[in-house]
Amino acid sequence: MSGTERTGGRHLDGGRPLAAYADPLYVVCPRCGSRATVMTRPDLPELRYYAELRFRPRRLTCGDCALTREWTAERRGNALIGVRLGGPDDPFFGLPLWLQTPCRGKVLWAYNERHLDAVEAHVAATLRERGSGPAMSMVACLPAWVKAAGNRDDVLRAVERLRAQHADPHHRPSAAYGHETPRRTADLYAGPPY
Repeated sequence: MSGTERTGGRHLDGGRPLAAYADPLYVVCPRCGSRATVMTRPDLPELRYYAELRFRPRRLTCGDCALTREWTAERRGNALIGVRLGGPDDPFFGLPLWLQTPCRGKVLWAYNERHLDAVEAHVAATLRERGSGPAMSMVACLPAWVKAAGNRDDVLRAVERLRAQHADPHHRPSAAYGHETPRRTADLYAGPPY
């Protein structure tokens, strides 16, 4: 897949699902409040499908306080229960995402820089085209308020705030206070994906 491409005022949705942006995730460290990283464990076989990222074991690490935690998908018989992606909280550990900011009375969030780049490319474009990819691409699933042309300037300013937040790994985003949520499960995966 070619992913999302932006040339001038044109944006072509390459059909990448949200799961394609779910590694790594930047979160607020539950111990010290600095930026921590949630990544798939490095000892796993190569990824075959983006959907596997909802089931693969994850490791939370904080470079400031040395906190580490492990997450593995719950098993039911021979099936794994994956997480449901989306929202301003990390679906694996239930921690607030580092990249989030208020915008138009809502919260604009991103998992990482690649995710933020894809959102920015789509919002900034004056001509938005769908590729031949799946109908449930990350871009197609963006909320209407993010995609609305009338909100373009506000959303792009929010993207710039998120870039500034990413540059400072010690300043907890104000939008990340007070809403840690439990992990949300998604669907079953028949057999281990790794």
